[in-house]
Amino acid sequence: MRVRYAVPAVAALAALLLTGCVNNSAGSPGGSTGTATGTAVGKDDTAAALLPKEITAAGVLVIGTSPNYSPNEFKDDSGNPIGWGIELTDALAAKLGLTAEYKVANFDTIIPNIIGGKMHVGESSFTDNVKREEQVDFVNYYTAGIQWASAKGKSVDPENACGLTVAVQATTYEDTDEIPGRSDACVAAGKPPITKLKFDTQDAATNAAILGQADAFSADSPVTLYAISRTGGKLQTAGKTFDVSPYGLAVAKGAPLAKAVQAALQSMVDDGSYAAILDKWGVADGGLDTITINAAANG
Repeated sequence: MRVRYAVPAVAALAALLLTGCVNNSAGSPGGSTGTATGTAVGKDDTAAALLPKEITAAGVLVIGTSPNYSPNEFKDDSGNPIGWGIELTDALAAKLGLTAEYKVANFDTIIPNIIGGKMHVGESSFTDNVKREEQVDFVNYYTAGIQWASAKGKSVDPENACGLTVAVQATTYEDTDEIPGRSDACVAAGKPPITKLKFDTQDAATNAAILGQADAFSADSPVTLYAISRTGGKLQTAGKTFDVSPYGLAVAKGAPLAKAVQAALQSMVDDGSYAAILDKWGVADGGLDTITINAAANG
């Protein structure tokens, strides 16, 4: 997610009552299921040569993910991780001549597991920021902003939201920083605060806006646009995308793996397989031409 901080998840607010409205755990576009990318990718020997010898010998790239943030990473009906982020790391592993092995984990445990050597890569819509770069390195592969959505026909302006109720997924940047910051600004200006409703899953936050429990929900731009596309005209964008930042694949700090991942992703950009995955999922707007490392500090 844009910035999911290492804080405990908060219990969903009546989430079980909402599950019938929108369910993003269905199959992926194009019929891809499980961890099969569906996009043909060949090995790049130059990128593979940059891998640590122990990873090459094992033949497996261990990837940590928290699959509850569709369309980036979520679960199919069989419980397997899918999404465009998962397809991207499937293809990344193939570029490196490896097999992708996914370890499903709580978001706030992925970076500690990378530091502890239990995972090679973290793929979970991590926003690259300077604070996180103190712990791990990020290979930047996408840019995303924040996008609000409201029920169809309901006019909501994120820049004039004092007194409104806004739904978010717990531990996201929208939960920990964006909505509290906006609410504090409202109070400082002598206006009513924003009421924040937080849920364990994005589906529940989306449903809150559909059902009128919230005036809007706030999420990363690809997540919001995907939710709108999945709800049959029940939702619309509210305002424009803002606060655009890079996503990054997390790897151990100072590890040579970062250069191998960067080279493999750049090879995918150059051969078109990267764009094919983004196009397939309708998220091409955030695609990159150049893959970088630690963009927050170096950008």
